[in-house]
Amino acid sequence: MADYAAWFECISGCGERYSLKEVVYVCRKCGALLQVAHDMGKLKKKSADEWKRLFAQRKHGTEWPYGSGVWSKKEWVCPEVEPENVVSMYEGESNLFWAERLGKSLGLNNLWIKLCGNSHTGSFKDLGMTVLVSVVKQMISEGKNIRAVACASTGDTSAALAAYCAAAGITPIVFLPKNKVSVEQLIQPIANGALVVSLKTDFDGCMEVVREITKDNEIYLANSMNSLRIEGQKTVAIEIVQQFDWQPPDVVIIPGGNLGNVSALGKGFLMMEELGLIKKRPIIIVAQAQNANPLYRAYKAGYENYRPMKAKKTIASAIQIGNPVSVQKAIAVLKEFNGIVEEASEAELVEASVAADKTGMYTCPHTGVALAALFKLVKRGVIKKDQSVVVVSTAHGLKFSEFKYKYHLNKLPFKSRYPNMPVETEAKLDVIRKVVDRQLKKRTAAQR
Repeated sequence: MADYAAWFECISGCGERYSLKEVVYVCRKCGALLQVAHDMGKLKKKSADEWKRLFAQRKHGTEWPYGSGVWSKKEWVCPEVEPENVVSMYEGESNLFWAERLGKSLGLNNLWIKLCGNSHTGSFKDLGMTVLVSVVKQMISEGKNIRAVACASTGDTSAALAAYCAAAGITPIVFLPKNKVSVEQLIQPIANGALVVSLKTDFDGCMEVVREITKDNEIYLANSMNSLRIEGQKTVAIEIVQQFDWQPPDVVIIPGGNLGNVSALGKGFLMMEELGLIKKRPIIIVAQAQNANPLYRAYKAGYENYRPMKAKKTIASAIQIGNPVSVQKAIAVLKEFNGIVEEASEAELVEASVAADKTGMYTCPHTGVALAALFKLVKRGVIKKDQSVVVVSTAHGLKFSEFKYKYHLNKLPFKSRYPNMPVETEAKLDVIRKVVDRQLKKRTAAQR
């Protein structure tokens, strides 16, 4: 990859640059966040068709590390890492699910769900973590003394960091808000041998702690304010377009918490546009839980006087964030993409998740937030019936089964519209036949 280069640069435009292998997270000159920049001149020496052919050739291949959905785009992601230092579990290349039945119920013929939860640790966070941990491994191979990699997390980031560090032989430290992540999320970093620190605070409090801890340059920061992760996450946009034969959809909807995924999506689409692989941009829609919606509030005020908030408890726990680190990057992307921000109440996000499950999916609550936003925007006519729409599902529903169980037991703070618990009966054939017949009649009547 000697022909290609990338570096950190300040997003404010002050001109500061740093090596990707330098321990730096914000501009030392002005304090703004950093972003990864690529030598686009060198990338443009390949035509759009040549890039398409190269990516197609590598897809699902066995040549290390190019079979990964992230590392198949290595030149666009992180050319600085040598192949032997790539830490990959062949993440990415998740399927684009045609949500035919759900779409038809809304009058949409072209609704798709990008199932990013079909990844090694069950969330899209794997896409960014493979890049960050690979760079750390490269740094260590060059003599940099890094004792550990640390993150604050609402669950999925900690799982990804722990797994990739375990594969690399690097110590991970994760700070989790006590009793605010699912059991499935909590056990993932524990099982992978991470140093797990449970704090009596929320995610924003954990984030404050990890920023202080990582002032020690021997403990590397793994949260999304480290823009290495954005380089991996932007491949979601590239995969979607590749799966549509290099035609971008009209609309992409994504749940937003710390908002790194929003800037990642935008970066992927803009890179494809600059290199000539696409000729139009989709509208990007960010969906937030009503109980943690600082971006939505800013959007409704025309982005004037953005203010963080104290996030309230939400079933969509991974996006229960009141002070998102990447908010300014997200706002910049939304302005470039004619973006929209919508919110979803607790009842709306759960019922949207249930509606999707009834058509064959198994959605996480954060996908429920995005689907609820979709339902509202279609109803208002903002999303047109003839548009192609992709909803980015950020995690696997199996990591969040408790809220589904409580819904069907009718034990959530609101009345469940479609509870569906097992029917108990005697193990006698004549009784069973009567029960089955009665239930089938009941369901037939409900469908009319």
